Amino acid sequence: MVVMPAWNEADNIGRMINELVDHEFPKIKADMHLLVVDNHSKDNTEEIVKNASKTRKNVHIIQQGDKSGLGWAYVAGMKYAMNSLQANAVMEMDADFQHPPRFVKPMVEAYLGGADYVIGSRYIKGGSIPNKWAFFRKFVSYFGNLFIRVVLVKPQIHDLTTGFRLTRVKGVLEKIDLDHLMEPSKFAHKVDLLYQAVKNSKKVVEVPLAFASRVRDVSKFNPKETIATFKVAIILGIKDKQRFIKFGTVGFIGYLVNAILLKVLTNLSAPGYVAWSVPVELSIISNFILNNVWTFGKEKITGVANVAKKFLAFNSTSLGALAIQTAAGIIGDRILGVGYRQILLPFIIVFLVLPYNYFIYNAVIWRTWEFPFLGKKKTPASK
Repeated sequence: MVVMPAWNEADNIGRMINELVDHEFPKIKADMHLLVVDNHSKDNTEEIVKNASKTRKNVHIIQQGDKSGLGWAYVAGMKYAMNSLQANAVMEMDADFQHPPRFVKPMVEAYLGGADYVIGSRYIKGGSIPNKWAFFRKFVSYFGNLFIRVVLVKPQIHDLTTGFRLTRVKGVLEKIDLDHLMEPSKFAHKVDLLYQAVKNSKKVVEVPLAFASRVRDVSKFNPKETIATFKVAIILGIKDKQRFIKFGTVGFIGYLVNAILLKVLTNLSAPGYVAWSVPVELSIISNFILNNVWTFGKEKITGVANVAKKFLAFNSTSLGALAIQTAAGIIGDRILGVGYRQILLPFIIVFLVLPYNYFIYNAVIWRTWEFPFLGKKKTPASK
């Protein structure tokens, strides 16, 4: 199902239907439909589409509704496609030929090949942006996209600002709260939509897109839209890494507890196994308390019995961290000497203990990650 917002697109929509529906759809081994979402156009866009739908059963049109803006057009179209037309997948596509119809076929083929989310990418081999664009627009497009890749930490995806995407409904689009996308009246909503779709998808594929200039009318490029897009990306980037930032902060506090006690025990000439193991236990207690009330606040463990039970489990799983630090520390003592403990400790914590802890906390203790071999995650009510 191709969802195509349109507003005063009378100069383009008729030709788009001819090229897309009449010439491209028959080449695709799937039941293809076009859903035009009109935003109460003041020209005869609606009339052209309605006339086309009379002779083509796979052409549909709806009105966007009271909420204006590109995002709301896609929300209305996606809901109608899923609920009224029972679409298995939804493709976002412009009506102004900036997304040439010939690129629909490879997008659908990638989906039929098992992709949950397909991105029409301008920045992979075979993709491109218009040569006639002004230097400033090329600069904003390329480096703006690069900025969003860095902020969202999605280096594997080359084009995060494209508007040409295909999303599987089951397990991906159906899980997205379309009514609460960020900046739904602007193009910036697409960053939020992509962010959520990628999180829900098991397989993401990029296919080349030679992005074109508008054949008729003027470009809709707007610096305000670019600023809004950057803002959404920054907010999502912070939100996405919020838990890890908290985890890192708690870990740093645990490290301070660890380092200070290690120094004290070293000065007291405590045996190596005592000097390396006792500080770990105190940092474990610190980590459990702070992570439970802050990092994993939404999954907070409550009740004396539950807290005691989880703390015992926390300590048991943290034996791994204890073993890692103690073993690495003793080896370090033998190779470098006791005098290098304070230098060695940060490397042991960052490269060995923290990765282990982050996995254990999410997979075993607070169960924010799900693995089949660990059983189903308990709901908050069953804690």
